[in-house]
Amino acid sequence: MKNLFVLLLSTFALISCNQAQSTKASGEMSKDDKSEMVTKGPFYDLQGNVLNKVEKTEEEWKAQLTAEQFNVLREDGTERSFTSPLLNEKQEGVFTCGACSLPLFTSETKFKSGTGWPSFYQPINKTNVGDVVDSRYGMRRVEVECNRCGSHLGHVFEDGPEPTGLRSCINGVSLGFEAVKLKDVDEKAKKP
Repeated sequence: MKNLFVLLLSTFALISCNQAQSTKASGEMSKDDKSEMVTKGPFYDLQGNVLNKVEKTEEEWKAQLTAEQFNVLREDGTERSFTSPLLNEKQEGVFTCGACSLPLFTSETKFKSGTGWPSFYQPINKTNVGDVVDSRYGMRRVEVECNRCGSHLGHVFEDGPEPTGLRSCINGVSLGFEAVKLKDVDEKAKKP
């Protein structure tokens, strides 16, 4: 009975994470255009230092990432819902890319969506996060990527809270977390 409940709950969470589609996201491109991504930065760390674009071979990524991280970040996989410790992270701080540590989202924009994945209504800086149209599996979704390293993060939907109405549904395994006071984050890193 417990296994059936977990299966039904996971199915519900996956369906709710796939229900809405985002057309509000700026800079949408198709998976075929992914290599033509125009966002080149500049990218900033939390102290305002400039970060360069990260380009690695798949072999280098495999050596750096765990098998689960590689599946999600580099092969566009999805982690099981309700399995990420970051889902319930409540500390003040910044969520970063699990592959290259680029600041992506703040704790201020995280909200409880009920989908089983960390959800955010706005990135820390629009330059850091890219949107790519994902037409796989017979549906149209908008994929969220790290613009610094091209890693898959999750998908964005139009059923989020105000002020944006967007829900970036992000795989927890594709994120890191730095507990910092948001007032101490350099302004260059926080350009929504």
